Amino acid sequence: MNRLRILALALATLGASACTTLAPDYQRPAAPVPAAWDGAAAGERAAADIAWREYFADERLRRVIELALEHNRDLRVAALNIEQARAQYRIQRADQFPSLGVTASQNAQRVPGDLNSSGQSMVSRQYGVSAGIASWELDFFGRVRSLRDAALEQYLASEEAHRSARIALVAETATAWLQLAADRERLELARGTLETRRKAFELTQASFEAGAVSALDLRQTQGEMERARADVAAFSASAARASNALALLAGNSLSSELLPAKFDITVTRVAELPAGVPAEALASRPDILAAEHRLRAANANIGAARAAFFPRITLTASAGTASAELGGLFDSGSRAWSFMPQLTLPIFEAGRLAASLDVAEVRRDIAVAEYERAIQGAFREVADALAERGTLGEELDARQMLLAAARESHRLSGARYQAGVDSFLVLLDAQRTLYAAEQELIATRLAEAANRVTVYKVLGGGWQ
Repeated sequence: MNRLRILALALATLGASACTTLAPDYQRPAAPVPAAWDGAAAGERAAADIAWREYFADERLRRVIELALEHNRDLRVAALNIEQARAQYRIQRADQFPSLGVTASQNAQRVPGDLNSSGQSMVSRQYGVSAGIASWELDFFGRVRSLRDAALEQYLASEEAHRSARIALVAETATAWLQLAADRERLELARGTLETRRKAFELTQASFEAGAVSALDLRQTQGEMERARADVAAFSASAARASNALALLAGNSLSSELLPAKFDITVTRVAELPAGVPAEALASRPDILAAEHRLRAANANIGAARAAFFPRITLTASAGTASAELGGLFDSGSRAWSFMPQLTLPIFEAGRLAASLDVAEVRRDIAVAEYERAIQGAFREVADALAERGTLGEELDARQMLLAAARESHRLSGARYQAGVDSFLVLLDAQRTLYAAEQELIATRLAEAANRVTVYKVLGGGWQ
């Protein structure tokens, strides 16, 4: 028993000390992106250092985001994927250690009389109790360790994917909340316009009955009223869809106190976010980190595929007691032990091991391409968001000036029509222009606020 224990400990120490991997040295691929973004702004704090509670100013929106992070089903799936990957890593890590177990057994056998020399049937019994190691691989060439490293990297990738899902959920919730606010403001504008045009139609109808205006003026006024009524119906449906989308993201129905009554462009506190150096800013994004962990896992799998070419040594051992009678299990002289080291050397595999190594190397190359593609995609997201941010300020200012001009034009057209200088058609055209300018301003304000959310997301903010 002592000799067996000493031998097992010696082999374990030898296996642990000699355990190396045949995986290639990992080198992070160079980021295939330019050195700087166009239109990047300077700032004191990076987006990844600003928590979403600090970035979003509206308390109602912060509460909705909290509900989404707590109840969203997609985020829950991402969290469960982490638990699954953690369990898989623990399973793979356990293969590095010997599996110890205790076995109690009974073996009973009856032999007919015509099969033994005594001519009488016999019943034999054997009892045993033993503790031992079951097929423990001594990882001299790092096969088990490489598989463990690959499982660890997959687990870390799942954690980064969860962080990325949190960032996306925060941004999607904020954008949906803004969309609902804009739709509700469009609906309110359409309702006000419908009420104004209904009154105008009633006045025009009275004037037509009195012979003061033509039938053409009456029908044109009616057409504008019906157009506004159609907009009310369309914007009502759009607001309902936006509310449903927000409820889906939040994972629960939302009370009216948490929903925006009208659009507020000051939903964020921070005016400018520094873009930073692309190679540094993108490398800290969770989705990029997840792609790199998957690349590291593929690199470790190459080590396992290489180690398969070398001998595999496994150890099976047990020690205990055995007896033909149950009461004699622990009597003197009943000790029993077995020690079965096994060495397996692949000689002819018909190219299976070489093909397995080729598969591992190709998967590593695929992971490199996917990592580079992820960086290029992230760079484009940031570049697009910055390009849009560079023009939205000017567009918003232009829309505000256009609305002011449309209001003044509408006022002047009304005065000229009342004075008989212009026709009713000119007044209707001014009304259409004013209504369109108001709708376009709401759309531009929404785009500007949504761009702030997008820039914050693509620069890696929102996960804290």
